[in-house]
Amino acid sequence: MNSDRWPGDQPSGVRLQKVLAAAGLGSRRVCEELIAQGRVTVDGHVAILGARVDPETAEVRVDGNRVNLRGDLVYLALNKPRGVVSAMSDPQGRPDLSRYVAGYDERLFHVGRLDAETEGLLILTNDGEFANRLAHPSHGVVKVYVAEVEGQVAAPVARQLRDGITLEDGPVAVDGFRILDAGSSRDGGRSLVEVSLHEGRKHIVRRLLAEVGHPVLKLVRTAVGPVRLGDQRQGTVRPLSRQELTELYRQLGL
Repeated sequence: MNSDRWPGDQPSGVRLQKVLAAAGLGSRRVCEELIAQGRVTVDGHVAILGARVDPETAEVRVDGNRVNLRGDLVYLALNKPRGVVSAMSDPQGRPDLSRYVAGYDERLFHVGRLDAETEGLLILTNDGEFANRLAHPSHGVVKVYVAEVEGQVAAPVARQLRDGITLEDGPVAVDGFRILDAGSSRDGGRSLVEVSLHEGRKHIVRRLLAEVGHPVLKLVRTAVGPVRLGDQRQGTVRPLSRQELTELYRQLGL
């Protein structure tokens, strides 16, 4: 074993190729090829075939991207229905998130929140460091919302929102804005828009759109970074894919 490339083995650990295969990187043969090509590091050191690791403590990366090895960490995407509060219990007896994670033994919590009237993507996890970083705007993870709003939205609104709006708690600018449907007099002057931003202030999308004269009638969050709602049915949960989690780790510096 070359000590310059692999500073120490874990005799009681698990073969690295087995660990990688269990994490969804491919068959053991494919994982052996990744190791042989020098694309796998463990705790910052290039790994070699035959290495054993402790999946609970080792930091394993492939092509520089962290791989989640811990089976006790859970990452879920929920398509939250309207009328459900972003809490695991509610003293007022309103529908909450607990019903959607009843099948999990782990103590899960939501990352950020959606108000009761907002539908869409909410991430649930038991990984505290991951949750703290994802919730903090400094990491720049963009959230995407689709809103049905009052009135016919004109093109200058996009520039106004990108340049920045000053609200009562300070200025904010969106990362992106698109008019999906400008509406018409036939549909009562309602429009459909897409808003992208990494801000996390309370009711920020509703407040921004109201400030530019287009109060929100319906709001859905469709993406958080690389995680997209797609055709996921309302009221269902799914585990984040390996690709989604790897990209989030990268964006969060994990």
